[in-house]
Amino acid sequence: MFAFPEDGHRVTPLGFPSGAPSLWLVDAVRHGGRAQRMAAGILDADELGRAARLVVAADRSCYVAAHVALRLLLGAQLTVAPDAVRLTREPCPSCGGPHGRPATDGGVHFSLSHSRGVALLAFAEAPVGVDVELVPKLATVSEIAGQLHPAETRELAEFPEDQRPAAFSRVWTRKEAYLKGEGIGLAGGLAAEHVGTGPRPGPGPAGWRVTDVEVPAGYAGAVAVRAAGQPPTHGSDRRK
Repeated sequence: MFAFPEDGHRVTPLGFPSGAPSLWLVDAVRHGGRAQRMAAGILDADELGRAARLVVAADRSCYVAAHVALRLLLGAQLTVAPDAVRLTREPCPSCGGPHGRPATDGGVHFSLSHSRGVALLAFAEAPVGVDVELVPKLATVSEIAGQLHPAETRELAEFPEDQRPAAFSRVWTRKEAYLKGEGIGLAGGLAAEHVGTGPRPGPGPAGWRVTDVEVPAGYAGAVAVRAAGQPPTHGSDRRK
């Protein structure tokens, strides 16, 4: 759990034990006020503008808390002030456009996700993607389930209706974490790779490790990390 500093901008530098990602959960409901007070001196104009354009107050608070935490952690790792962290975008693997994975000049791979009061941040020595989502209503699951990998759609239909939203949240967060790690996001399509709907992730895409993350009740979370030395899998053969 990320704790916003009470005085100054000093936080503990990141650690990557045994090549695993460093994961941080941000409680925007509890700490949103402090993050908001710190935002003007930490976030850049683009981040402040994006926050201001969010209509729902809870979404604005969560965005600000997530991005303030991101800059504090990156600043600690890169040994620079949080407002001096330079955030960029890598080229998209699909089209080459400037909307691939977020990146810094310091070589730390990171990913960020937020959903109504909760944010999840991941940092690693290799490309990484993370996702956290509120568990949706059954009607939403029914609308989107057909867009998943065919095997996942079949798996989902086998769950009792009361278990289907949780199963859908598992596969959704696993899949989005992987797609964000690849740098293609949902533009890569929900049907492209099989990650599974069960209590544990399936084998997943070659060269990637997809793991569920413990998050507050009512949410689902996942992280995907590329194995060292492995090339991107986008465009390679996929499970049928």
